[in-house]
Amino acid sequence: MSQLRIATFNLLHGRPLAPDGAPQPFPPDPGGPLAEAVAALDADVLALQEVDRHQARSGGTDQAAVAAAAMGATDWRFAAALHGRPAPVAGWLPEPSAPPGIRVYGPSDLGGQAPPAYGTALLTRLPVLHWRARRFAPAPFGLPLRVAGRRGLTPVPDEPRAALAAVLEGGQGPFTVVAAHLSFVPGWNMAQLAAIRRWIADLPQPYLVLGDFNLVGAVPRTVLGGASALERSAPRARVRELRAARRARPALVEPRRRRVREPRARLQGWYDLARTPTYPSHRPTVQFDHVLAVGVPRTAVGPATAPRAAVSDHRPLVVPVTL
Repeated sequence: MSQLRIATFNLLHGRPLAPDGAPQPFPPDPGGPLAEAVAALDADVLALQEVDRHQARSGGTDQAAVAAAAMGATDWRFAAALHGRPAPVAGWLPEPSAPPGIRVYGPSDLGGQAPPAYGTALLTRLPVLHWRARRFAPAPFGLPLRVAGRRGLTPVPDEPRAALAAVLEGGQGPFTVVAAHLSFVPGWNMAQLAAIRRWIADLPQPYLVLGDFNLVGAVPRTVLGGASALERSAPRARVRELRAARRARPALVEPRRRRVREPRARLQGWYDLARTPTYPSHRPTVQFDHVLAVGVPRTAVGPATAPRAAVSDHRPLVVPVTL
């Protein structure tokens, strides 16, 4: 067994922020602050959300590649939730020449000429046995939200979302990690999280689901737990054997009446590996960012941290796990 550092970080496209949370301009090396923040996490597995690729606003940086180099990731993928450019207030302007459907980029696509994109990334130092990606359509309506650099609430349309899953080789065998960024529309994000649970049902446990879910408290683990199967604490065959043995007792001996009860169902427990606020980064009061697991003993989980970083309005969430 080995202890791994599992982390999730909503990047806010690598935007530098002042100590009071005010947006700052990108430096001449636009990827520098992001690389420094990621290197400080020393993560073995890192999920990233709100990741830019070749966007003018972030200096044209391939942020997934910058983060991978900073942490020494041996493999990584970036799933483009959309190809296009951000438009003030209006959301996104789609790129006419963008490839249809979801497009996933990796180490072999460095320096490519693909159109600007925005999405989710998953990076790891561990051997990867299998990759999987999917895209979620946006909700048909948006919400008024607080936007960095703007006063009050700004009407914001929802956007497509992306999730990545990887089967990794750990010290005790394979396990599955999911990186996701869910909608901010209530109910819509819960449906996306339940869909992720069904989507990975054929992949090996343990499961670790990481990301910005735009959900708080017990809601994420409740949604995932509701999609989990029930197991029996004892096999039905054993119950049948006990009943048959009781019926086979000699008739001369008054059998002792003893009820054989069906074993009770036991819910497989999804739980939070970290419970600490992560947003806003300069004064955290809410936890939108989560690391959820099933099949991981609680004794295998170390204390979580949410360190301050020089970029983003979210704090990264780091959890040591022995796998």
